[in-house]
Amino acid sequence: MGIPVFILAGLLVHCVFLVSIFDIYFSSPLVHGMTPQQTPLPPPAKRLVLFVADGLRADSLYELNSNGTPRAPYLRSILENNGSWGISHTRVPTESRPGHVALIAGFYEDVSAVAKGWKENPVEFDSVFNESKYTWGWGSPDILPMFAKGATGDHVYTFCYTAESEDFGAQDAAELDMWVFDHVKSFFNSSRSNQTLFSALHEDRVVLFLHLLGIDTNGHAHRPNSREYKENIKKVDEGIKEIASMIENFYGNDGKTAFILTSDHGMTDWGSHGAGHPSETLTPLIVWGAGVNYPQKVTSQFFEDNFLKEWKLEDLKRMDVNQADIAPLMASLIGVPFPLNSVGTLPLEYLNNSAHFKAESMFTNAVQILEQFKVKMSQKKETTLSFLFTPFKPLSDSEQINFLKKTRLYIQQEKYDEAVSLCKTLINLALEGLSYYHTYDRLFLGLSIAMGFVGWTTYVILVIIKTHTNLTKTVQTNNQESTVLFYSFAFVGIIIAFFLLIQTCPWTYYVYCLLPVPVWYAVVREIPVIQDLATNLLSLRIGQSIGFLLVCTLGIEILVFSFFYRSALTIGLLVFAGWPVITQLWVQAKTTALIWTLLCVLLAIFPLMPVVGREPNISLVIAAGLLTLLISCFSLASLCKSENKYGNNEDLKIHFYQVLSIALSTYVVSSTHDSLKNKQGLPLLNQIASWMTLVSSSVLPLLSPTFLFRRLFSILLSLMSVYLLLSTGYEALFPLVLSGLMFVWINMEQEALQHYGLSLKQKLAVFNFAYATDISQFRQLHLDDVRRSFFFVFFIVTAFFGTGNIASVNSFDPASVYCFLTVFSPFMMGGLLVLKVVIPFVLVSCAFEAIQVTTQLSSKSLFLIVLVISDIMALHFFFLVKDYGSWLDIGTSISHYVLVMSLTIFMMLMNGLAQLLTTKRFELLRRTKHHSM
Repeated sequence: MGIPVFILAGLLVHCVFLVSIFDIYFSSPLVHGMTPQQTPLPPPAKRLVLFVADGLRADSLYELNSNGTPRAPYLRSILENNGSWGISHTRVPTESRPGHVALIAGFYEDVSAVAKGWKENPVEFDSVFNESKYTWGWGSPDILPMFAKGATGDHVYTFCYTAESEDFGAQDAAELDMWVFDHVKSFFNSSRSNQTLFSALHEDRVVLFLHLLGIDTNGHAHRPNSREYKENIKKVDEGIKEIASMIENFYGNDGKTAFILTSDHGMTDWGSHGAGHPSETLTPLIVWGAGVNYPQKVTSQFFEDNFLKEWKLEDLKRMDVNQADIAPLMASLIGVPFPLNSVGTLPLEYLNNSAHFKAESMFTNAVQILEQFKVKMSQKKETTLSFLFTPFKPLSDSEQINFLKKTRLYIQQEKYDEAVSLCKTLINLALEGLSYYHTYDRLFLGLSIAMGFVGWTTYVILVIIKTHTNLTKTVQTNNQESTVLFYSFAFVGIIIAFFLLIQTCPWTYYVYCLLPVPVWYAVVREIPVIQDLATNLLSLRIGQSIGFLLVCTLGIEILVFSFFYRSALTIGLLVFAGWPVITQLWVQAKTTALIWTLLCVLLAIFPLMPVVGREPNISLVIAAGLLTLLISCFSLASLCKSENKYGNNEDLKIHFYQVLSIALSTYVVSSTHDSLKNKQGLPLLNQIASWMTLVSSSVLPLLSPTFLFRRLFSILLSLMSVYLLLSTGYEALFPLVLSGLMFVWINMEQEALQHYGLSLKQKLAVFNFAYATDISQFRQLHLDDVRRSFFFVFFIVTAFFGTGNIASVNSFDPASVYCFLTVFSPFMMGGLLVLKVVIPFVLVSCAFEAIQVTTQLSSKSLFLIVLVISDIMALHFFFLVKDYGSWLDIGTSISHYVLVMSLTIFMMLMNGLAQLLTTKRFELLRRTKHHSM
């Protein structure tokens, strides 16, 4: 198999493995074709006003100020005198889109929806807005259009401000909320002179939706404990008070309006959200008005968190709900059908109504969820062979009829409490059944993928042994045997495809089930190599082989562990620090070994630091900038000295430009930070300088000389100038220490080569990348090369988690892109944050490229070992993926698997990029003198 074919096959296999997880664990749970269910009794309210304060934490709203006064006086008086309150528990991902879908449509979006962006509607779904007679909404262009687009007919009207208004660097984001309140007031005023609008507003089943984004924007820009965030809450409180009294007056205090205030998600103390920390998942819920219970006094109530005491609310009954329960609550208050895909359970404690009404509403809720279960079951039944189909026992057809009959009977006999508890049992069973059918094929698909994984890894190991080592002789293949083999595997493939065809499976199932066939065919073809290898290994000492395997396993386990506990990287780096001592390398190179040990210890400090972005510290970024300047000036001076030996003035100029851009970046970071602190926004000049630096940094290294250390240093300076602009704290020092270690690593590998007598030491100072690809000099692999590849994977993982960048979605701090833009733009910000993560990667990849070249190995052979290591890690994470338990666990388990899988795909790309960065050189228009080595 040629190299390009092999790389293509590898990319394809890994892409299938990567995508499979979303099919196996996270496909959309929605089903279509249910009949709408509606409570037959008249509803308590004619209209509903929904306030969603985006990014508002429960504790921020309920806790008292330091002087004992409430932070939101109006809302506090509501929950003490007029309404019911509690905490709404949201689910991960705690982003605006999934939060609003749970509130308004009553179901939790699967992970795949997040990948499809905030703005669009990847899955068609029903919502309370869609079921209403009319809905009017005001607020952010990121949220409102989503519900208007999904609605049938023309009855959902939205009014949005421009996307540019969402500026993290702006004067005050509370203006966004003022905009909403002002527009609602003028809307009601204009309706008095507009007869059609006036009569529409007086219809039944009307929803008014106010989306208030100011709190979220202020939280991102200034953190939730800031004065701005708290003042914004006070402004929202005043706005709600005005709107509520205006609406009551407009309808002549008819007592037919219900009000709900809640939030889509909370926010961490460092101003981000997305993961499952309690500060992100606990949101406030206050309900008052028509059909809602009054405050209930209690003597004692128990919750695991100790908030009630802090908030001085021990004596008022707190009623917690899941976020999706709010949709059925809204539907039952205004009497619209429950949203078709809703999985929420109606929180009866909030309702102030007859026992009959509550029982009927609960029955409607149960039937609506049971409808989804029936559709899901019939879908599964159709696509499975009858003798292979195992139904969900607790809800067989007879059981369903039994449940419904019993409940109906209880309601007729006015045994309402029994009816309600039966409905709750039925809802829980139907939800269990939904999940049972949703995960029906999981084991079978999981096994197929695992088979493919093991086969692929085995094949790569065989390729390494066959082409890059002296362990096996070349073996002649028997044509007749290989034909038989081919046909037998083809036959297996046909049988599998036939089985899938009968069951009308989706096309992706064919890919997952047929992938192991060609992979294992390739492995079985190499049987002679395996036999040859076995005889070779048996001749070795058993102790050695077992020891080697144990060390390999231990190394990979440490890597897997480091994904969960960053401190595992510290342990690994401290072991690395002792490597020269363990292998006696320090005897022949004392200084290099000492510097190596020092830098390993220095780098080991980073994984112990708190995750980046919690506490911005601009002075550290400036210190890193000045340190880089100092180092580059030293190197500039040494260049000037050696200038007469090689190179020319052009090279000096380029080096000088790079030093200047480091100085510029340092200045831009500090002045942007000051400007944003004084609420003057992002200065235009700084923004231009930042983008120019970003563009130039990708070109400048390609103009520098291709001598080993000069080219690597040039790459470091360019990347460092961009990294400084994206830093907010101690992480600015990370690439410096990392690249220092990389430079020493290149020297250490030379010592190791000499130590094992593999080849002579190269003169690294005059080593030139451009002339290093002479094929005849490549040597075969040695056991020490496995260690080399392991070092590379370890450094790549350290580059990733060293500053805790990707521990979870919520550790992305928008503050790190403020030098480039402050207006909210998810894809632009995401892109820049990914770039920040990639920079340490590129440094490690370029160093590894240098090591491959200076140790005379073909890049393919080392790369294949790296592939095996990361594939074994990926298989670990494949079995660790969860879709149950706390949402934080689920999120982390997916991101780990996706990380390791994309790491492999990414390393293939990085390998290419590193080759380009180290070997290519653009000549400026001039004649040059060529120096050979």
